[in-house]
Formats: sequence, structure tokens, C-alpha cells
Amino acid sequence: MLGPYEINEIYQSDCIEGLKKLPENCIDLCVSSPPYDCIRDYHGFSLDLHNVGIELYRVMKEGGIAVMVMQDQTRNFAKSLTTFRTAIDWCDNAGFRLFETLIYRKYGAEGGWWKTRFRVDHEFMLVFLKGQRPQYFDKEPLKIPSKHGGKTLTGGGTRLTNGIRIPTRPILINEMKCRGTVWEYLTAGDGSRLKHKHPATFPDKLPYDFIQCFCPPEGIVLDIFMGSGTTALAAIELNRNYLGFEIAGEYVQLAKQRIAIEGRKDEDQLMFL
Repeated sequence: MLGPYEINEIYQSDCIEGLKKLPENCIDLCVSSPPYDCIRDYHGFSLDLHNVGIELYRVMKEGGIAVMVMQDQTRNFAKSLTTFRTAIDWCDNAGFRLFETLIYRKYGAEGGWWKTRFRVDHEFMLVFLKGQRPQYFDKEPLKIPSKHGGKTLTGGGTRLTNGIRIPTRPILINEMKCRGTVWEYLTAGDGSRLKHKHPATFPDKLPYDFIQCFCPPEGIVLDIFMGSGTTALAAIELNRNYLGFEIAGEYVQLAKQRIAIEGRKDEDQLMFL
């Protein structure tokens, strides 16, 4: 149990009220996407991102990571800056440090055509850190093939400040390399039809990657805007525990239905706390 909540459950709750009932320092990783800027109709619910940051910081473990997937609405030819305001506010006022700003680049869908602006094919993934360094960081599963893997880099030597050039030894380029700060995900046809009953979903692989990298085995993954349950399904597959809040009752039922149908492991196999 975490406060009044059982692990590996999704609860219908306003996220701030749900967070207030959790004990301090109990969550390893949070991966979520807030209903920012009223881009989607979300039953009229409002969102206070400032207080979300305050309460989320309190419940994260030292070294815990909170990931927010966000984008900005365009109004009168200008961006709302919600993403950047949130990053600054959570660092200045909630206590987080901005570990990294990643770009989620969408491919497989053309998106909308606009006469007076560029096609938006990305979202931001703000990676917040509580404390001085991540408690768990395993980037090995996120490595990608190197374009020149297996080749030998000879180079032209190193030029010193006095103008003299000294030779450098040949370097064998690794077959795999560390992923950069732009992560590409297929959006067209991603996930089940059941998943897309929710108006705003992110790719199944997105939370999967963050969980592999930042959540220790049998750790606890929180999604404060659970939506269609994608984060919970990734946690189940990776043998982590999950906890979710979702304010809309119909989406709570949708997420639970997806877990019952698509979950690859019996929840009894997970560690209950």
C-alpha cells in the first residue's frame, strides 16, 4: 500500500488530490502527458500545473525522475510557451532540476497542413530530476545502431595551439551508439483500436523506454494522467509496479479494459508493496 492506494491499480481522482494522499519519497519514476493548453476536449476539467509540480516533487524518491510529454498551442501566430513556463516553474518553485529536454519526433503521420506555419511533428519530453543525480540510469537498452559501426576512424590528427599537428591512433567505431536527445516514434497505426478511444495518446514504446532507463527492477511507476493506460501496460511488461490517477471515469475503465486484454503478464507476478 502507498497511503490509501494499492499498487498496480488505477484510481479515478484529480491528480493533485491523489498526490496529496501519497507519502513522501515513494515513487521511482513518473511518466505522463498532461492535457495541456486545452488542445483536446477533456470534459471541461481544468489543470493547475504549478501545484502538480509541488506535489509531484514531494512524492518522488531522491534521485527519482519525472517525465512530462508536452507541446504548446499556437494562438494568433505565437506559441503559448506552456512547456517552457512549466520547466522553469517546476525548477524554480517545486524543487526539481531539469535533467534533460528531449524531443519526441513523430513519424508515420503527415499531420495537419497550414498555410502560415510549419507542420508540427514533435512534442517535448521534459525530464525532471529530484536530487543531484538519478538513483537508476541504464541507457544500454536505448542504444541504437551506429551508421558507421565497424569502420575505423583514422582522422587527420590533432592540431596543437602552436600549429604542430600530431597523429592520432585509429579508433574502431562501435556497432551501437548512445541515443541522442531526439527520439523517434511511429504514431500511425500504433497500439490497439481500444487505445485510440482516448483522444490523446502517446506511443506504446515511449513509456517503455523511460521505464527501462530510469526505473529500477520492481520499482514503482506513476502516471498522474493515466488516460488509456499505456504507461501501466509498459510497466507490467517490464516487471515494474504501477500506480495511476485519471480524473475521467470513462478513461479509467478504458485503461483497465486494456490491461485486462493486452497485459502480457499476470499482475500477481508483480511485487505488491
